[in-house]
Order: sequence, then structure tokens, then C-alpha cells
Amino acid sequence: MSAVPPVQRPGVLSLAIKEKSALFAAYMPFLKGGGLFVPSTKPYHLGDEVFMLLSLLEDANKIPVAGKVVWVTPVGCHGGKTPGIGVQFDSNENGVYARNKIEGALGGSLKAVRPTHTL
Repeated sequence: MSAVPPVQRPGVLSLAIKEKSALFAAYMPFLKGGGLFVPSTKPYHLGDEVFMLLSLLEDANKIPVAGKVVWVTPVGCHGGKTPGIGVQFDSNENGVYARNKIEGALGGSLKAVRPTHTL
């Protein structure tokens, strides 16, 4: 009898970013379609599918967006980096909406050269 591997279900993440500086530090504009760094100590693997409910700045509406893990900063990473994952937004309507909402909120600060959670 062979063991059947468990079915991978997408992780569901809730992320509330209240400050523009935190949004700048989490946003990953270098990813095609954009993405966010999500602090987490839960183990994820590259390629894992996740579903996020984003709350951005003053907006009370949550943005539902799916994506996949493209970056992992493990617990105990060199340099004291915050553990978490980088999630690339899906290229569907919600992913495009999330990217546009974030880039609109960040405006000209996207070109700033400041440290972020990923680079």
C-alpha cells in the first residue's frame, strides 16, 4: 500500500499595513505583477499558493488577492532579517487591483533608495 501525500491547500493570510513606510518596506515592485513581503514564522516553500486579505493604510476595505510564494526568509536568518515570505500577486483582476492600489499609495516613494524587508 502506498501513502498518498496530503493535498496542499492554499494558506490564508491576513495582512494589515497601516503606515506608508511599512507598505514601502513590504512591497516588492521588482516582481512581475508586484507582490508583498508578509512577516511569518510559519514554514512555507517556494511555489506554495496563498490567499491574502489585505488592509492598506486608511482604507477599511479588504483586498482579496491570491499569489504564490517566491521568496522565503527563514526564522534565524543571517543579519536579523524579519522572517516571512514574499508573495507574487496573481495576474488576475484582484492582483492587478492590489498592485495599482499599492503603487498609487506609494507614488514617488517607489523610486526611493531605502532598505526593505527583501533588499
